[in-house]
Amino acid sequence: MNKPGYLKLLKNGQLESRVLRLKSMLEDCVLCPHQCRVDRTRGQRGYCKTLDNAVVSGAEAHFGEERELVGTHGSGTIFFSFCNLACVFCQNYQISHCGIGREVTAEELADMMTGLQARKCHNINLVSPGHVVPQVVEAVFLAAKKGLTIPIVYNTNGYDLTDTLKLLEGIVDIYMPDIKFVGDENAQKYLGVKNYYSIAKNAVREMHRQVGDLVTGERGIAHRGLLVRHLVMPGNIAGTGEIMRFLADEISKGTYVNIMAQYYPAHRAYEFKELERSVTAHEFSKAVQAARAAGLKNIKAFD
Repeated sequence: MNKPGYLKLLKNGQLESRVLRLKSMLEDCVLCPHQCRVDRTRGQRGYCKTLDNAVVSGAEAHFGEERELVGTHGSGTIFFSFCNLACVFCQNYQISHCGIGREVTAEELADMMTGLQARKCHNINLVSPGHVVPQVVEAVFLAAKKGLTIPIVYNTNGYDLTDTLKLLEGIVDIYMPDIKFVGDENAQKYLGVKNYYSIAKNAVREMHRQVGDLVTGERGIAHRGLLVRHLVMPGNIAGTGEIMRFLADEISKGTYVNIMAQYYPAHRAYEFKELERSVTAHEFSKAVQAARAAGLKNIKAFD
């Protein structure tokens, strides 16, 4: 069995050093691309509205993720409330925008992790963790001391700062970013942020540098590597073809890519005529064809 990298960092003292460095960053927060520079330890709220404790909406053995994560006992998924994007079509906006959930300490978060391991989950799947990286790393440190030994999955929207990702090297085993849009104009219109694509590309480059292509064991369960998700949008406003060419040409033709057709109008989508409908079978087929044409060899398509 391949041991997660954080166990080595725990043994040589580097994991505790990362905890201390990341926690100090909460006093002048520049963890994500928003660079709010608020002191989250003194009640100052930035874009993510989260202070020095993470807010969690749920923790469960999840069977709706990719087969390589779910296995037979599920992916141990922890859903963090709030987000550093403001997607107008967000399907979980009650959690991501409204912040439904409860505040937890690092000790409580660590207990969630070890509890999921006790339920035989194959990994700890952190959903929307970009704004709570210090809290997550402290929890991993505490959980590892209590016997946590399963891989850490960083399940993100792709709007991640490379400087922060570098502090996760050796801690995160599996990176699972979205790449949502290529056009910065569309990204600002639909996600509420500037320079999304350039930031997401740099993030994915850094993630792949750290963990490489997805690697699975004998039972087909992933233990290390990069897994990219892309949601097909109506009218191809996401620019799927360009995203697939980026992955094939600049990351790896072996990149595991999950092309998803699950878009449906949610939250504020009906304010935008082009977002008022679901994706057609033809649009989804064209997206899969674009991935194949780019030369990607590890394509998963879920319609």
